[in-house]
Amino acid sequence: MSTLQPTAETRTATARPGAAKTNFRWWIVVMLFLVTSINYADRAVLGTAAPALIKDLHIDNVQLGFIFSAFGWAYVLAQLPGGWLLDRFGSRVVYALAIFVWSLVTIMQGFVGFFAGATAVTLLFVLRFAVGVAEAPSFPGNSRVVAAWFPRQERATAAAIFNSAQYFATVIFAPIMGYITQTFGWPWAFGFMGGLGIIVSAIWLKVVHAPAVHPAVNDAERAHIVEGGGLVNMDSPTAGKSEGAKWDYIRQMFASRMMVGIFIGQFCINALTYFFISWFPIYLVKERGLSILNAGITAAIPAICGFVGGLLGGVLSDWMLRRGFSLSTARKTPIVGGMLLSMAMVFCNYTDSVPLVVFFMALAFFGKGIGALGWAVMSDCAPKEITGLAGGVFNMCGNISTITTPIIIGYIVHITGSFNGALVFVAANGLVAAVSYLVVVGEIKRMELKK
Repeated sequence: MSTLQPTAETRTATARPGAAKTNFRWWIVVMLFLVTSINYADRAVLGTAAPALIKDLHIDNVQLGFIFSAFGWAYVLAQLPGGWLLDRFGSRVVYALAIFVWSLVTIMQGFVGFFAGATAVTLLFVLRFAVGVAEAPSFPGNSRVVAAWFPRQERATAAAIFNSAQYFATVIFAPIMGYITQTFGWPWAFGFMGGLGIIVSAIWLKVVHAPAVHPAVNDAERAHIVEGGGLVNMDSPTAGKSEGAKWDYIRQMFASRMMVGIFIGQFCINALTYFFISWFPIYLVKERGLSILNAGITAAIPAICGFVGGLLGGVLSDWMLRRGFSLSTARKTPIVGGMLLSMAMVFCNYTDSVPLVVFFMALAFFGKGIGALGWAVMSDCAPKEITGLAGGVFNMCGNISTITTPIIIGYIVHITGSFNGALVFVAANGLVAAVSYLVVVGEIKRMELKK
Protein backbone atom coordinates (compact mmCIF):
# COMPACT_ATOMS: atom_id res chain seq x y z
CA MET A 1 0.00 0.00 0.00
CA SER A 2 1.37 3.43 -0.84
CA THR A 3 2.16 5.55 2.18
CA LEU A 4 0.38 8.49 0.58
CA GLN A 5 -3.00 6.73 0.23
CA PRO A 6 -5.61 7.20 2.98
CA THR A 7 -6.90 4.13 4.77
CA ALA A 8 -10.55 3.16 4.99
CA GLU A 9 -10.73 5.03 8.28
CA THR A 10 -9.41 8.27 6.80
CA ARG A 11 -11.75 7.97 3.83
CA THR A 12 -14.67 7.63 6.27
CA ALA A 13 -13.46 10.65 8.23
CA THR A 14 -13.14 12.68 5.08
CA ALA A 15 -16.73 11.81 4.25
CA ARG A 16 -17.80 13.15 7.67
CA PRO A 17 -16.07 16.55 7.82
CA GLY A 18 -18.13 17.63 10.80
CA ALA A 19 -16.68 14.99 13.12
CA ALA A 20 -14.74 16.48 16.04
CA LYS A 21 -11.15 15.39 15.71
CA THR A 22 -8.83 14.19 18.41
CA ASN A 23 -5.45 15.89 18.78
CA PHE A 24 -3.31 12.99 19.90
CA ARG A 25 -0.53 13.96 17.48
CA TRP A 26 0.52 16.66 19.96
CA TRP A 27 1.06 13.99 22.62
CA ILE A 28 3.33 12.27 20.11
CA VAL A 29 5.45 15.42 19.80
CA VAL A 30 5.59 15.61 23.61
CA MET A 31 7.10 12.11 23.51
CA LEU A 32 9.61 13.27 20.89
CA PHE A 33 10.52 16.22 23.12
CA LEU A 34 11.02 13.95 26.14
CA VAL A 35 13.08 11.40 24.23
CA THR A 36 15.25 14.09 22.61
CA SER A 37 15.86 15.69 26.02
CA ILE A 38 17.09 12.32 27.33
CA ASN A 39 19.16 11.93 24.16
CA TYR A 40 21.06 15.18 24.66
CA ALA A 41 21.40 14.69 28.41
CA ASP A 42 23.01 11.29 27.84
CA ARG A 43 25.45 12.94 25.42
CA ALA A 44 26.29 15.58 28.02
CA VAL A 45 26.62 13.44 31.16
CA LEU A 46 30.28 12.63 30.43
CA GLY A 47 31.10 16.33 30.25
CA THR A 48 29.34 16.99 33.56
CA ALA A 49 31.13 14.11 35.27
CA ALA A 50 34.50 14.77 33.61
CA PRO A 51 36.23 16.85 36.36
CA ALA A 52 35.63 14.17 39.00
CA LEU A 53 36.10 11.30 36.54
CA ILE A 54 39.53 12.54 35.40
CA LYS A 55 40.73 12.69 38.98
CA ASP A 56 39.42 9.26 39.98
CA LEU A 57 40.55 7.39 36.86
CA HIS A 58 43.83 9.27 36.32
CA ILE A 59 42.87 10.32 32.77
CA ASP A 60 44.56 13.33 31.19
CA ASN A 61 42.96 15.96 28.97
CA VAL A 62 44.34 14.51 25.73
CA GLN A 63 42.85 11.11 26.53
CA LEU A 64 39.55 12.78 27.46
CA GLY A 65 39.53 14.55 24.09
CA PHE A 66 39.76 11.22 22.30
CA ILE A 67 36.95 9.84 24.46
CA PHE A 68 34.74 12.83 23.59
CA SER A 69 35.45 12.35 19.88
CA ALA A 70 34.23 8.74 19.93
CA PHE A 71 30.58 9.79 19.97
CA GLY A 72 30.90 12.10 16.95
CA TRP A 73 32.64 9.55 14.75
CA ALA A 74 30.17 6.79 15.63
CA TYR A 75 27.15 9.07 15.25
CA VAL A 76 28.16 10.12 11.74
CA LEU A 77 29.15 6.63 10.56
CA ALA A 78 25.92 5.04 11.83
CA GLN A 79 23.49 7.48 10.20
CA LEU A 80 22.93 5.49 7.01
CA PRO A 81 22.47 2.12 8.78
CA GLY A 82 20.20 3.82 11.31
CA GLY A 83 18.05 5.37 8.57
CA TRP A 84 17.86 2.04 6.74
CA LEU A 85 16.69 0.27 9.93
CA LEU A 86 13.93 2.88 10.39
CA ASP A 87 12.66 2.35 6.84
CA ARG A 88 12.93 -1.43 7.09
CA PHE A 89 11.41 -2.06 10.53
CA GLY A 90 9.53 1.15 11.34
CA SER A 91 10.03 4.04 13.75
CA ARG A 92 8.25 2.56 16.77
CA VAL A 93 10.34 -0.57 17.27
CA VAL A 94 13.72 0.75 16.08
CA TYR A 95 13.46 3.95 18.14
CA ALA A 96 12.43 2.06 21.30
CA LEU A 97 15.37 -0.32 20.88
CA ALA A 98 17.72 2.63 20.29
CA ILE A 99 16.57 4.39 23.47
CA PHE A 100 16.98 1.20 25.50
CA VAL A 101 20.46 0.44 24.13
CA TRP A 102 21.93 3.93 24.52
CA SER A 103 20.47 4.12 28.05
CA LEU A 104 21.93 0.73 28.99
CA VAL A 105 25.34 1.78 27.64
CA THR A 106 25.07 5.03 29.62
CA ILE A 107 24.61 3.01 32.81
CA MET A 108 27.60 0.83 31.87
CA GLN A 109 29.85 3.91 31.71
CA GLY A 110 29.37 4.31 35.45
CA PHE A 111 31.02 0.93 36.05
CA VAL A 112 34.26 2.09 34.40
CA GLY A 113 35.12 3.39 37.86
CA PHE A 114 36.37 -0.11 38.69
CA PHE A 115 39.24 0.45 36.24
CA ALA A 116 41.91 3.08 35.68
CA GLY A 117 44.52 4.27 33.20
CA ALA A 118 44.60 2.80 29.70
CA THR A 119 41.90 0.25 30.49
CA ALA A 120 39.49 2.95 31.63
CA VAL A 121 40.29 5.08 28.58
CA THR A 122 39.66 2.17 26.22
CA LEU A 123 36.40 1.18 27.90
CA LEU A 124 35.08 4.75 27.93
CA PHE A 125 36.01 5.20 24.27
CA VAL A 126 34.22 1.97 23.30
CA LEU A 127 31.14 2.77 25.37
CA ARG A 128 31.01 6.36 24.12
CA PHE A 129 31.29 5.02 20.57
CA ALA A 130 28.39 2.64 21.31
CA VAL A 131 26.25 5.54 22.53
CA GLY A 132 26.89 7.30 19.22
CA VAL A 133 25.83 4.23 17.24
CA ALA A 134 22.68 3.71 19.33
CA GLU A 135 21.61 7.36 19.10
CA ALA A 136 22.07 7.49 15.31
CA PRO A 137 18.39 6.68 14.48
CA SER A 138 17.06 9.33 16.87
CA PHE A 139 16.77 12.48 14.76
CA PRO A 140 15.93 10.64 11.50
CA GLY A 141 13.30 8.87 13.59
CA ASN A 142 11.97 12.20 14.86
CA SER A 143 11.68 13.48 11.29
CA ARG A 144 9.99 10.28 10.19
CA VAL A 145 7.43 10.43 13.01
CA VAL A 146 6.64 14.08 12.23
CA ALA A 147 6.16 13.27 8.53
CA ALA A 148 3.69 10.52 9.49
CA TRP A 149 1.79 12.36 12.20
CA PHE A 150 1.59 15.99 11.10
CA PRO A 151 0.08 17.84 8.14
CA ARG A 152 2.37 20.21 6.30
CA GLN A 153 1.03 23.33 8.05
CA GLU A 154 1.97 21.97 11.50
CA ARG A 155 5.30 20.29 10.83
CA ALA A 156 7.58 23.23 11.56
CA THR A 157 6.00 23.70 14.99
CA ALA A 158 6.30 19.97 15.73
CA ALA A 159 9.92 19.85 14.56
CA ALA A 160 10.77 23.02 16.49
CA ILE A 161 9.35 21.49 19.68
CA PHE A 162 11.45 18.33 19.53
CA ASN A 163 14.53 20.23 18.30
CA SER A 164 14.26 22.71 21.19
CA ALA A 165 14.77 19.80 23.58
CA GLN A 166 18.53 20.13 23.05
CA TYR A 167 18.40 23.47 24.88
CA PHE A 168 15.96 22.18 27.50
CA ALA A 169 18.31 19.31 28.29
CA THR A 170 21.14 21.76 29.03
CA VAL A 171 19.01 23.98 31.26
CA ILE A 172 17.25 21.20 33.21
CA PHE A 173 19.47 18.11 33.31
CA ALA A 174 22.90 19.74 33.63
CA PRO A 175 22.16 21.06 37.17
CA ILE A 176 20.59 17.72 38.15
CA MET A 177 23.59 15.74 36.92
CA GLY A 178 25.93 18.21 38.60
CA TYR A 179 24.13 17.80 41.91
CA ILE A 180 24.19 13.99 41.67
CA THR A 181 27.89 14.00 40.77
CA GLN A 182 28.79 16.27 43.67
CA THR A 183 26.56 14.53 46.24
CA PHE A 184 26.71 10.84 45.33
CA GLY A 185 29.64 10.53 42.91
CA TRP A 186 29.97 10.58 39.12
CA PRO A 187 28.92 6.91 38.50
CA TRP A 188 25.46 7.74 39.86
CA ALA A 189 24.99 10.48 37.24
CA PHE A 190 25.40 7.85 34.51
CA GLY A 191 23.09 5.50 36.41
CA PHE A 192 20.39 8.14 36.85
CA MET A 193 20.30 9.20 33.20
CA GLY A 194 20.52 5.63 31.90
CA GLY A 195 17.78 4.39 34.21
CA LEU A 196 15.54 7.27 33.20
CA GLY A 197 16.09 6.42 29.53
CA ILE A 198 15.13 2.75 30.02
CA ILE A 199 11.84 3.86 31.63
CA VAL A 200 11.20 6.21 28.70
CA SER A 201 11.82 3.40 26.17
CA ALA A 202 8.98 1.40 27.76
CA ILE A 203 6.70 4.45 27.71
CA TRP A 204 7.53 4.97 24.02
CA LEU A 205 6.37 1.45 23.13
CA LYS A 206 3.13 2.02 25.04
CA VAL A 207 2.31 5.44 23.60
CA VAL A 208 3.62 5.45 20.02
CA HIS A 209 1.92 3.60 17.16
CA ALA A 210 1.37 4.50 13.52
CA PRO A 211 -1.41 7.11 13.16
CA ALA A 212 -3.31 4.83 10.76
CA VAL A 213 -3.85 2.25 13.54
CA HIS A 214 -3.45 4.21 16.78
CA PRO A 215 -6.40 3.51 19.12
CA ALA A 216 -6.36 7.06 20.54
CA VAL A 217 -6.72 8.69 17.12
CA ASN A 218 -10.16 9.08 15.56
CA ASP A 219 -11.15 9.24 11.91
CA ALA A 220 -11.32 13.02 11.83
CA GLU A 221 -7.75 13.46 13.05
CA ARG A 222 -6.50 10.93 10.51
CA ALA A 223 -8.31 12.81 7.78
CA HIS A 224 -6.80 16.10 8.96
CA ILE A 225 -3.31 14.60 8.77
CA VAL A 226 -3.85 12.98 5.37
CA GLU A 227 -5.38 16.08 3.80
CA GLY A 228 -2.28 18.04 4.87
CA GLY A 229 0.10 15.53 3.28
CA GLY A 230 0.86 13.39 6.35
CA LEU A 231 2.14 9.88 5.60
CA VAL A 232 -0.21 8.19 8.07
CA ASN A 233 0.34 4.63 6.83
CA MET A 234 4.13 4.79 6.92
CA ASP A 235 4.58 2.35 9.81
CA SER A 236 1.20 0.62 9.88
CA PRO A 237 1.18 -3.21 9.68
CA THR A 238 -0.56 -3.04 6.30
CA ALA A 239 2.00 -0.69 4.77
CA GLY A 240 4.70 -2.17 2.59
CA LYS A 241 8.12 -1.88 4.17
CA SER A 242 11.06 -0.41 2.37
CA GLU A 243 13.15 -2.91 0.48
CA GLY A 244 16.13 -1.34 2.13
CA ALA A 245 18.83 1.04 1.08
CA LYS A 246 19.42 1.45 -2.62
CA TRP A 247 22.63 3.23 -3.43
CA ASP A 248 21.01 4.84 -6.45
CA TYR A 249 18.51 6.52 -4.12
CA ILE A 250 21.41 8.06 -2.21
CA ARG A 251 23.01 9.11 -5.50
CA GLN A 252 19.75 10.77 -6.53
CA MET A 253 19.66 12.76 -3.29
CA PHE A 254 23.16 14.10 -3.88
CA ALA A 255 22.22 14.86 -7.49
CA SER A 256 19.33 17.02 -6.27
CA ARG A 257 20.26 20.69 -5.94
CA MET A 258 17.53 21.14 -3.33
CA MET A 259 18.82 18.32 -1.14
CA VAL A 260 22.48 19.38 -1.43
CA GLY A 261 21.54 22.92 -0.39
CA ILE A 262 19.67 21.57 2.62
CA PHE A 263 22.63 19.36 3.58
CA ILE A 264 25.01 22.37 3.39
CA GLY A 265 22.65 24.42 5.53
CA GLN A 266 22.46 21.74 8.22
CA PHE A 267 26.25 21.36 8.28
CA CYS A 268 26.56 25.08 9.02
CA ILE A 269 23.72 25.15 11.57
CA ASN A 270 25.35 22.29 13.49
CA ALA A 271 28.68 24.16 13.43
CA LEU A 272 26.96 26.93 15.39
CA THR A 273 25.47 24.41 17.80
CA TYR A 274 28.77 22.68 18.46
CA PHE A 275 30.57 25.94 19.14
CA PHE A 276 28.18 26.58 22.01
CA ILE A 277 28.43 22.99 23.25
CA SER A 278 32.21 22.69 23.12
CA TRP A 279 34.11 26.01 23.04
CA PHE A 280 31.75 28.66 24.38
CA PRO A 281 32.33 27.93 28.11
CA ILE A 282 36.09 27.85 27.45
CA TYR A 283 35.82 31.19 25.64
CA LEU A 284 34.11 32.70 28.68
CA VAL A 285 36.82 31.44 31.04
CA LYS A 286 39.97 32.04 28.97
CA GLU A 287 38.99 35.07 26.91
CA ARG A 288 36.61 36.83 29.29
CA GLY A 289 38.03 35.83 32.67
CA LEU A 290 34.94 34.22 34.20
CA SER A 291 35.24 31.50 36.80
CA ILE A 292 34.18 28.00 35.81
CA LEU A 293 31.06 28.29 37.97
CA ASN A 294 30.06 31.65 36.51
CA ALA A 295 30.81 30.40 33.01
CA GLY A 296 28.45 27.47 33.54
CA ILE A 297 25.68 29.76 34.74
CA THR A 298 26.33 32.26 31.96
CA ALA A 299 26.31 29.56 29.27
CA ALA A 300 22.73 28.70 30.26
CA ILE A 301 21.51 32.14 29.14
CA PRO A 302 22.12 31.53 25.40
CA ALA A 303 20.62 28.05 25.82
CA ILE A 304 17.40 29.55 27.16
CA CYS A 305 17.35 32.07 24.30
CA GLY A 306 17.94 29.25 21.82
CA PHE A 307 15.00 27.35 23.33
CA VAL A 308 12.69 30.36 22.94
CA GLY A 309 13.98 31.08 19.43
CA GLY A 310 13.55 27.45 18.41
CA LEU A 311 9.89 27.41 19.37
CA LEU A 312 9.28 30.83 17.81
CA GLY A 313 10.85 29.79 14.48
CA GLY A 314 8.55 26.79 14.12
CA VAL A 315 5.42 28.70 15.10
CA LEU A 316 6.30 31.55 12.72
CA SER A 317 6.91 29.17 9.80
CA ASP A 318 3.60 27.35 10.25
CA TRP A 319 1.75 30.65 10.76
CA MET A 320 3.10 31.90 7.43
CA LEU A 321 1.99 28.66 5.77
CA ARG A 322 -1.54 29.00 7.14
CA ARG A 323 -1.61 32.64 5.98
CA GLY A 324 -1.12 31.51 2.39
CA PHE A 325 2.63 31.85 1.91
CA SER A 326 4.30 29.15 -0.16
CA LEU A 327 6.05 26.29 1.61
CA SER A 328 9.42 27.59 0.40
CA THR A 329 8.81 31.11 1.72
CA ALA A 330 7.38 29.89 5.03
CA ARG A 331 10.41 27.67 5.70
CA LYS A 332 13.16 29.86 4.28
CA THR A 333 12.17 33.14 5.97
CA PRO A 334 12.89 32.02 9.57
CA ILE A 335 15.94 30.02 8.49
CA VAL A 336 17.60 32.85 6.55
CA GLY A 337 16.63 35.52 9.08
CA GLY A 338 17.78 33.39 12.01
CA MET A 339 21.11 32.52 10.42
CA LEU A 340 21.85 36.18 9.67
CA LEU A 341 20.96 37.07 13.27
CA SER A 342 23.34 34.38 14.54
CA MET A 343 26.21 36.40 13.07
CA ALA A 344 25.74 38.90 15.93
CA MET A 345 28.44 37.02 17.85
CA VAL A 346 31.08 38.83 15.75
CA PHE A 347 30.31 42.01 17.72
CA CYS A 348 31.85 40.32 20.78
CA ASN A 349 35.23 41.04 19.17
CA TYR A 350 34.65 44.77 19.60
CA THR A 351 33.74 45.01 23.29
CA ASP A 352 35.38 44.28 26.65
CA SER A 353 32.05 44.27 28.49
CA VAL A 354 31.04 40.80 29.68
CA PRO A 355 27.31 41.74 29.83
CA LEU A 356 27.50 42.88 26.20
CA VAL A 357 29.28 39.65 25.25
CA VAL A 358 26.50 37.66 26.89
CA PHE A 359 23.90 39.81 25.10
CA PHE A 360 25.44 39.27 21.67
CA MET A 361 25.89 35.55 22.27
CA ALA A 362 22.30 35.22 23.50
CA LEU A 363 21.11 37.12 20.41
CA ALA A 364 23.17 34.82 18.19
CA PHE A 365 21.82 31.67 19.82
CA PHE A 366 18.27 33.07 19.65
CA GLY A 367 18.77 33.51 15.91
CA LYS A 368 20.25 30.05 15.58
CA GLY A 369 17.15 28.67 17.33
CA ILE A 370 14.79 30.50 14.97
CA GLY A 371 16.68 29.20 11.95
CA ALA A 372 17.04 25.59 13.08
CA LEU A 373 14.19 24.26 10.94
CA GLY A 374 16.21 21.75 8.96
CA TRP A 375 14.27 18.78 10.32
CA ALA A 376 10.95 20.40 9.40
CA VAL A 377 12.29 20.87 5.87
CA MET A 378 13.34 17.21 5.77
CA SER A 379 9.83 16.14 6.82
CA ASP A 380 8.55 18.19 3.87
CA CYS A 381 10.96 17.01 1.19
CA ALA A 382 12.31 13.52 2.07
CA PRO A 383 11.30 10.89 -0.52
CA LYS A 384 8.35 8.98 0.92
CA GLU A 385 9.96 5.59 0.20
CA ILE A 386 13.11 6.32 2.23
CA THR A 387 12.20 8.94 4.85
CA GLY A 388 14.45 7.26 7.42
CA LEU A 389 17.40 6.85 5.08
CA ALA A 390 17.03 10.42 3.81
CA GLY A 391 17.03 11.66 7.40
CA GLY A 392 20.14 9.60 8.04
CA VAL A 393 21.97 11.15 5.07
CA PHE A 394 20.85 14.61 6.19
CA ASN A 395 21.99 14.03 9.76
CA MET A 396 25.27 12.48 8.60
CA CYS A 397 26.10 15.53 6.46
CA GLY A 398 25.07 17.91 9.23
CA ASN A 399 27.03 16.19 11.96
CA ILE A 400 30.33 16.09 10.08
CA SER A 401 30.67 19.62 11.46
CA THR A 402 30.54 18.24 15.01
CA ILE A 403 33.90 16.67 14.21
CA THR A 404 35.46 19.49 12.17
CA THR A 405 34.26 22.58 14.08
CA PRO A 406 35.98 21.91 17.44
CA ILE A 407 39.21 21.00 15.64
CA ILE A 408 39.20 24.11 13.41
CA ILE A 409 38.45 26.40 16.34
CA GLY A 410 41.22 24.75 18.34
CA TYR A 411 43.75 25.43 15.58
CA ILE A 412 42.60 29.05 15.18
CA VAL A 413 42.93 29.72 18.90
CA HIS A 414 46.28 27.93 19.08
CA ILE A 415 47.77 29.81 16.12
CA THR A 416 46.37 33.29 16.86
CA GLY A 417 46.21 33.13 20.65
CA SER A 418 42.72 34.66 20.49
CA PHE A 419 39.11 33.68 19.92
CA ASN A 420 38.49 36.61 17.54
CA GLY A 421 39.12 34.56 14.41
CA ALA A 422 37.16 31.66 15.84
CA LEU A 423 34.05 33.83 16.27
CA VAL A 424 34.39 35.06 12.69
CA PHE A 425 34.66 31.44 11.51
CA VAL A 426 31.54 30.38 13.44
CA ALA A 427 29.56 33.41 12.27
CA ALA A 428 30.59 32.69 8.68
CA ASN A 429 28.78 29.37 8.96
CA GLY A 430 25.57 31.28 9.63
CA LEU A 431 26.15 33.33 6.47
CA VAL A 432 26.85 30.24 4.36
CA ALA A 433 23.67 28.57 5.67
CA ALA A 434 21.59 31.62 4.73
CA VAL A 435 23.14 31.80 1.25
CA SER A 436 22.62 28.08 0.72
CA TYR A 437 18.90 28.32 1.42
CA LEU A 438 18.54 31.50 -0.64
CA VAL A 439 20.60 30.48 -3.68
CA VAL A 440 21.09 26.70 -3.76
CA VAL A 441 17.94 25.07 -2.35
CA GLY A 442 15.35 26.52 -4.71
CA GLU A 443 11.76 25.35 -4.28
CA ILE A 444 11.12 23.17 -1.24
CA LYS A 445 8.96 20.17 -2.15
CA ARG A 446 8.85 16.43 -1.63
CA MET A 447 11.53 14.76 -3.71
CA GLU A 448 10.34 12.09 -6.13
CA LEU A 449 12.69 9.17 -6.70
CA LYS A 450 13.25 7.59 -10.09
CA LYS A 451 12.70 3.83 -9.80
